[in-house]
This record gives sequence, C-alpha cells and structure tokens, in this order.
Amino acid sequence: MISTSRRLLALSTAIVIASTAVASAEPSAELIEAAKKEGMLTTIALPHDWCGYGDVIAAFKAKYPEITVNELNPDAGSADEIEAIKANKDNKGPQAPDVIDVGLAFGPQAKAEGLLQPYKVSTWDEIPENVKDAEGYWYGDYYGVMSFFVNKDLVTNAPKDWADLLKPEYAGQVALAGPPLTSNQAILGVLAAGLSTDAKSGKDAGEAGLKYFAELNKSGNFVPTVGKAGTLAQGSTPIVIAWDYNALSWAKTLNGNPPTEVVVPEKGVLAGVYVQGISAYAPHPNAAKLWMEHLYSDDGQLGWLKGFCHPIRFNAMAKANKIPQDLLDALPPAAAYEKAYFPTLQEVDDNKAAVTAGWDSVVGANVQ
Repeated sequence: MISTSRRLLALSTAIVIASTAVASAEPSAELIEAAKKEGMLTTIALPHDWCGYGDVIAAFKAKYPEITVNELNPDAGSADEIEAIKANKDNKGPQAPDVIDVGLAFGPQAKAEGLLQPYKVSTWDEIPENVKDAEGYWYGDYYGVMSFFVNKDLVTNAPKDWADLLKPEYAGQVALAGPPLTSNQAILGVLAAGLSTDAKSGKDAGEAGLKYFAELNKSGNFVPTVGKAGTLAQGSTPIVIAWDYNALSWAKTLNGNPPTEVVVPEKGVLAGVYVQGISAYAPHPNAAKLWMEHLYSDDGQLGWLKGFCHPIRFNAMAKANKIPQDLLDALPPAAAYEKAYFPTLQEVDDNKAAVTAGWDSVVGANVQ
C-alpha cells in the first residue's frame, strides 16, 4: 500500500533530483571509431512522431554519416522488442535489434532473462538513481503522463476525467493507443484508469482498471482499434488514451485538421518512465553505445523535449539553464501535472501481470 503523500508527486520533483553538476563528457574517440567500423545501428519500435524520434535519429545520422540506421518495425510494442532480441540471439543480420526503448517494467525483465548488456553513458550520474539499474543494464530515458487526445470536430464536449468516458455521449469513441497485451502504453492506460477509482496498489489498480474497461466495452464506448493520429483524424477513434507527448506530437502533425485537444485527466494522472537498453546479442555493440551517448547528451535530451517528452536529465539541465524557454512553453501548464503519480517498479510489474493475464477474460475486446 502506498501512502497518499507518496502518490501525489509533482512532475517537476517526482523523479529524484539528479546531481547538481551538469555532465558535459563526450564519447571517446575510440568508441566513435569502433562504431564507424561497424557501420550500422539497428533500432526497433521508434516511430518518428514518438517523442521527437524522427529528429533525434536524423541528428545521429548527420553527426555520424558513416553509420547506417536500420529501423525495424516502428509500430512495435515493448513486448515485441523483447521478443525480437530472443528471436535473433543467433542472428547477426538486419533483423537483430541493437537497442531497445521499452516501458519501465520491461527493463528488469530483459536483464533477468539475460537479454541486455551493461553500459553507463558519460552523463550517467545525472540519471536519477530510482530509474536506472545500478549495474547499467537499463536506464530511464524520458517520461510523461497519460492523457486523452480528442477530435474536437466529432467530440464537442471533451471529457475531463476517466469517469466521463463512461457517459453515453462517448459511444463508439474511446480507444487505447496500443494492444493491451503487448503495448506498455496501453497496459499503463489500464493502470491509470484503475488509479482513478482510488485503487491503491499495482495489482489492485490493474484489476480495477480491467473492470473499468470491461464497463467501457459493455457500454459500447470502447473501440477495439489501436488509436493514433490517423485513426483520430479519420473519425474511427475520436478519443485516444495516450501519453501526453504522443498526443501533443500528433496534434502538431495534424496542424488543426481536425482541431484537437489534449486533456490531462483530473484523477488517475499516471506518469510513466521508459528505459533504454543494449541487446546482449547486439550485432553492432559499439554503435549501440554511441547511440546511447547521443541520446543522453544535451542535444539528445533536448531532442526528446522538442518531441514533448520530459528527458530524464530534465532537472539537472534545468538547474544549469540548458533548456530553452520556448520548449518549456510548448508543454501543458505545470498545474496539469500536480497530481502526477510515478508508480514504483513493483507496482508497474504487478499491474502488467494483472492486465496481460486478465484482459481477455475480463474485458474480452480484441484490440487490433
């Protein structure tokens, strides 16, 4: 059981404060040369409209033109990334991912299964202790909160909270931004719904979230289609439950056609951290390490922030005045995040187990 005081964490302080000295180390010349000799980096599950990854990848290519970036299955979920490593243990070809970007629960899982290799980037000390493996097998990269992305052409009265989504006026309109058996975003969407019912632990909140979605499905409000910018614009999923940074990025892409709104709910304001890791079987381990150095550099962190994600070094960089004001202004007002709750790793694990085991039997909607 987690106390109320621990649950209500402000976004600006929820991630444990990093060290006061902002790191400025660069990757070694030896690492850069070794990565260039490998000549390729294979990523997986990095849509260009997710967290600014399009520009982040482009910046890496521009900095290291000798390294080809091979992008696998941009729409894969966290579980798919883990399976891709397992399926390609003996394969050094282009289908074997070098690096993964997965939900918090999947980092320790991958380490326990021997699927990751340790690496500590130059800015390691500025990654908060509570969101990184002490041995360097996985480490937090960015975070945001669960939100509602709304098509204002079709939804004139935008929902303000989870309870609103159950109202008859939202019949056939509500979707998750991923399959709840494999997508970390969808799995944590269920947890957020459960937290809105005042359930207190990961397992209890997960089960409460399943009951919520069962009711949403029974009412006819739930749409068993993976929601994204395109489906929202087309009208097949007028309300999509998604991370705020995805919703804000989609809104930017749609550019007012149709008009949209990003709503941070009043209850169940769930914050989620994603983590990076290098495959233990990476065909290009040096390129993978150089990629991590890129992501955790000032430029890489600001690249994520341009994609509306809070980078993991946010606190240290803000203290050193390294964050341009226009990037801060592009985010929703800080007050929207005042009730944001960062679940513990155990709560995330318990929720994942509850959701993946119970979705089919409790909710019964096959999300595709």
